Amino acid sequence: MPLYKSLTVNKNTKVLIWKIEESFNQLKTNILLTDKSQNRLNGMKSDLHQKGFLSVRHLLKEVGYSDKDLIYDEFGKPHLKDGKQISITHSFTFSGLIISDDEQPVGIDIEMQRDKILKIAHKFTPVEEYKTIANHDALISKLTIVWGAKESLYKIYGKKKLRFLENIYIEDFKFSDKKTSGEIRYNHTTSTYKIEFLEFEGFTCVFAY
Repeated sequence: MPLYKSLTVNKNTKVLIWKIEESFNQLKTNILLTDKSQNRLNGMKSDLHQKGFLSVRHLLKEVGYSDKDLIYDEFGKPHLKDGKQISITHSFTFSGLIISDDEQPVGIDIEMQRDKILKIAHKFTPVEEYKTIANHDALISKLTIVWGAKESLYKIYGKKKLRFLENIYIEDFKFSDKKTSGEIRYNHTTSTYKIEFLEFEGFTCVFAY
């Protein structure tokens, strides 16, 4: 059960990505779940979600943690019991996590690149900013990065009050840069974060810190 990618963001922050190729039973091997997590797993109707849930526990194991070290607050945001910052994501056949020793929170999102994003783009970004992109695939790629960046910042804030269009801003970028910056603008306060992104096998991973 190999790790797909491991990235060192800085001396305190790592990103790990898992490609889910195993069966449910293979993923269940050598993973100890709390009763609460086992009940969550049992309640999942989709095999895809079950395998995503278990693959995240394998990622935790890769960084020296187990399921019991992960707790969720009332908003559903994950935390580690030792106080390190963590964010997790799952999309179809990939899952990922970002973990950091820094006090500042982190966020991560993995998305499949799909035409569907064109239909919802107006809900999360001013679409006119991207009308100069003539190439269909490049437009989907760009919008998926912007969505992933906003999702990562939404996870950082973690309180479900932010509006993607009004409260989260992503600085424009070139694909070749592989990075940009973003802001959470809420309640008369602006917080700025670094954002990095990568693409692989028709998926996009974006993380913020």
